[in-house]
Amino acid sequence: MQLTRPTTAPESDSARRKSLLRSRALWAAVLGWLAANALVVAVAGDRLPFTWASSTGQKTADHLLEANVGLVEVLLLIALVGLLTRRRPRPDLAARTPERAQALRETLLLLAYGAAGLAFGYVLARSLGWHPFGFHLAGTLYGTHEHVTPTEAVTWALYNVIVYALVPLLYFRRRYTAEQLCLRSADRRADTVLVAVVLVVESVVQFLVLEPETLELGGRRLLVGLPLTFTLYLAGAVLPAMIFIYAILLPRVLKLTGSTAATVVAGGLAYAAFHLWDAWTRFGSLEDTLLSGAFLLLTYFAPGMMKAVLTLRTGNAWVHVWAYHALAPHTLADTPHVVHIFRV
Repeated sequence: MQLTRPTTAPESDSARRKSLLRSRALWAAVLGWLAANALVVAVAGDRLPFTWASSTGQKTADHLLEANVGLVEVLLLIALVGLLTRRRPRPDLAARTPERAQALRETLLLLAYGAAGLAFGYVLARSLGWHPFGFHLAGTLYGTHEHVTPTEAVTWALYNVIVYALVPLLYFRRRYTAEQLCLRSADRRADTVLVAVVLVVESVVQFLVLEPETLELGGRRLLVGLPLTFTLYLAGAVLPAMIFIYAILLPRVLKLTGSTAATVVAGGLAYAAFHLWDAWTRFGSLEDTLLSGAFLLLTYFAPGMMKAVLTLRTGNAWVHVWAYHALAPHTLADTPHVVHIFRV
């Protein structure tokens, strides 16, 4: 497939801001976020029905506050990315995709395949007596009162990397180049600087806000636990999200919508959707289902948008992997969990 012009025409900052403020997708996202907050207030009592081991005793208001503070942090990070990349040419990801009709077919194929992957991951895991397979290993982020076995953890990682990364990559790599799939950097130096700055800022926030227990593990556990956590989550969470959502799906959404704002919102929604089977979600009643949906949005929508912004702004899906996923938060925050699973 012949590539078209790699960068978009120059556009002033003022014009971009006006275009952003006129975006229906942006205002729909704002209203959706407010609606999720209102839903939690209306449906939940003082306590949420989720078994969150890391936040036992917290009230509903505390969780809502954390979610909204997290959104503010992501918006500040997005502003930082804009500042750091203000002089970089804007890559035209839509030009890396096929014509519109083919892009639509591929998008629908991806969505159907992703839904089938989630469905089969649920059936497979439950048939083995495990937590359903989504983009997070059971116990990630909120913890779990149930022990996750090493076999479950390894199978989860293998399933996700094969279904959401390896198979889609093999299929699309036969038809498109690495550049068209956003797997090659157009400016390695600028990407490296961006990764370093975002990673440092996010790591500092993680230490100050979440106070991860990783550094309290001791030398031997850190020596084994850090690379083990990095490898496990790289396979089970990071590469699946990078390949499926940000390298393949995101440029096609941009082609179909013609809107950067709509594409960023879609990236956030897709990222939240692939965490549907998080171990804490509950679907036994209408109230539990509504609250699970609301907190999936409140937890994952903003990080999904951040990953989308990094990819759209650099044209390189690897940037978000190193700046805002593989190392912080996963390796930094989840090493104690992995150490516990493998009894290091």
